[in-house]
Amino acid sequence: MIFNSLTFLVFFAAVMALHYAPFFSWHQKKINLLLASYLFYAAWNPPFVILLWISTVVDWWAAQWMVRAKREHTRKLWMLISVVVNLGMLGYFKYGGFLLDNFVDLAAAVGVVYHPPGWDIILPVGISFYTFATLSYTLDVYLRRSKPAGSFLNYALFVTFFPHLVAGPIMRPTELVPQFEQPRQARLNQIFFGLALLTLGLFQKVVLADGFLAPVVEAVYDAPGKMPGMLDSWVATLAFAGQIFCDFAGYSTSAIGVALCLGFAMPDNFRFPYGAVGFSDFWRRWHITLSSWLRDYLYIPLGGNRHGQARTYAALMGTMLLGGLWHGANWTFVVWGGLHGLYLSCERWLRSRFKGFTPGRAATLGLALLTFALINITWVFFRAKTFTDAGVVLKGIAGMQAKPDPLIAAGPMILAILIVSAIFGTHLAMRNTTLEAVIERTPSVAIAGIWSVLLFAVIVEQGQGSAFIYFAF
Repeated sequence: MIFNSLTFLVFFAAVMALHYAPFFSWHQKKINLLLASYLFYAAWNPPFVILLWISTVVDWWAAQWMVRAKREHTRKLWMLISVVVNLGMLGYFKYGGFLLDNFVDLAAAVGVVYHPPGWDIILPVGISFYTFATLSYTLDVYLRRSKPAGSFLNYALFVTFFPHLVAGPIMRPTELVPQFEQPRQARLNQIFFGLALLTLGLFQKVVLADGFLAPVVEAVYDAPGKMPGMLDSWVATLAFAGQIFCDFAGYSTSAIGVALCLGFAMPDNFRFPYGAVGFSDFWRRWHITLSSWLRDYLYIPLGGNRHGQARTYAALMGTMLLGGLWHGANWTFVVWGGLHGLYLSCERWLRSRFKGFTPGRAATLGLALLTFALINITWVFFRAKTFTDAGVVLKGIAGMQAKPDPLIAAGPMILAILIVSAIFGTHLAMRNTTLEAVIERTPSVAIAGIWSVLLFAVIVEQGQGSAFIYFAF
C-alpha cells in the first residue's frame, strides 16, 4: 500500500476514525494502530510480516536479557544475537544474489566455471529501514544510552508504526516509544497542518517526480543503445536530481503529515539539501535520519575524528562505502558512496588548509553551485543500472559523444529545467530557515490558495500509482 493510492486514503480514513473514536481506551487504540500497521505492510506481501515479528520478538528479548545479565560477556552475546539475526535477514534477502553473482565472477576469473541455481528471492519492502530502526534499539540498550521499552506493545508499535515503516524517517526508540506511553491526539490545527504536509508530499511525488521529471530521466537512462549528447545527458541527470529529491522527500513529508494527524511527531528528514554549501552540509540536510544513524553506529565506532587525520579519512570512506551499499546491492551504489566519501575527505582537507576562510555572498553561491554540480555526477552512478550505462551518460556530460542521438523533446526538457531550477533556487533561498517558520510568516489566505493549487494538481495528475524509489532499498 502506497500513500499515492486510493486504497491508502480509505485505509487512512479508517485509521483516523478508530484513533479518534471516544469509546476506545488508549491501550485499545495502540492495538488498533499495531494491527493497522501490519495490514499496511501485508498489503505488499503478507508472508513478510513474519520477518517483522521475528525482528520485533528477537530484539525485545535481547534487550530484556541484556538488562538482566550479570556478566558483560552475556550482555555482549545478546547484543550479537540481535545484530546477527537482523543483519542475517537483511543480508539473505537483499545481498544474497549480489554475493552469489560476485562469487561466480570471482570463480570464473580464476578459471572455475560455476553455475549456481537461480536466486529468485523477493526483497521485502522496507527491510533496510526497519532493520536499522530495530538495531538502534538493542545497540542503544547495550551501550547504556537508553533503557528498554517498558511495554512490549509500545516497542512493537515503534517497529511497525506504518508512517515510517517502509521508507523512514529512520526512527530511534527514544523518539517514538515515549510518545506511546500517554494518550495522543492532534489538535485541529495540527490535523490541518498534517493534511497540508500530506498534500505537499503527494504533489512532490505524483506531479513533479512522476509526472514531469521521470519521463525525462527515462528517455536517457533507459534508452539502451542510444548515445545521449551533452545537453540531454546534463538535463536527464539534473532531472534525476529533482526526481529523487521529490520522490523521497515527498514520502518523508507525507509520512510526517500522516503521523501528525494521529498526534505523533517525527523528525525532519530533508532540510533543503540542494542549498548546501559543501558536502558535510549536504549530508546534514539529505536523508538526515540515515546520516545521523551512520554517524552514531558506524562513523564514530570506526574511530571518527578522535584518532588522527588518517583514521578520520578511513572512517569517512568506510562509512560512505557501506552507506552506498545500504542503498542497493550493486557496485554502482558503492561507487556512489565512495564518491561522497572522497568529496567529504577533500572538503575536510581543504578546511584544514583554509581555516580562516569565510565566503561572501558571491562565493557562497559559487560553492553551492559547485556542490550541486558534483552531487549530480554522483547521481549518475545512483541511477544507472550498470557501469557501462553510467559511462555512456558521463561521456555525454563531458560532450565526448561523436554522433549523439536526440533523446529529449524540447517541451519536456524546458519543463524539467524550470522545475529543477525552481527546486535549486528554493533550497538556496531557504537554506537558513525551516518550512514551519515560512508558513508561520505566510498569511492564511495565501496558504489556503497554495494548498488548493497543490491539491488540484495532484487530483488532475493522479499518476499511475508508481512506488516510491526508496521502497527498493
